[in-house]
Amino acid sequence: MGLAAYKRTIRESETPRQIERRILSRVTHDLADKGQGFDATESKSERLNILASGLRDAIYENQRFWSALRFDLSEPENKMPDGLKASLISIALWVDRHSTALMAGEGRLAGLVEINGNIAAGLAGQAAPQMQEV
Repeated sequence: MGLAAYKRTIRESETPRQIERRILSRVTHDLADKGQGFDATESKSERLNILASGLRDAIYENQRFWSALRFDLSEPENKMPDGLKASLISIALWVDRHSTALMAGEGRLAGLVEINGNIAAGLAGQAAPQMQEV
């Protein structure tokens, strides 16, 4: 089976919630993997090196996910309860601000990883995972 056929099969067999969880889990893994050592150092140059070694791309992909989610939540056709939509939009806005700070070598990456992990666990119907050190 070709890659295009495989992707089509996945899209047709997964619910939107499962797709969101899968994407969020992947970007969260990438953040933790590419961001190893980021929170452990206060050196701006070391942080910028970690960003240049792949973390910047992972943060950008995470921002794209949250931006798409925020857009979907703001659509009038979205049937999610208003309170939940507002909470998720608020988280998406925080993710955007925090990501901008991280890309400048400021802040802590663990916050993004924790938020993503909690939301992914919720999408899977599980309790929130323990916070992991990055």
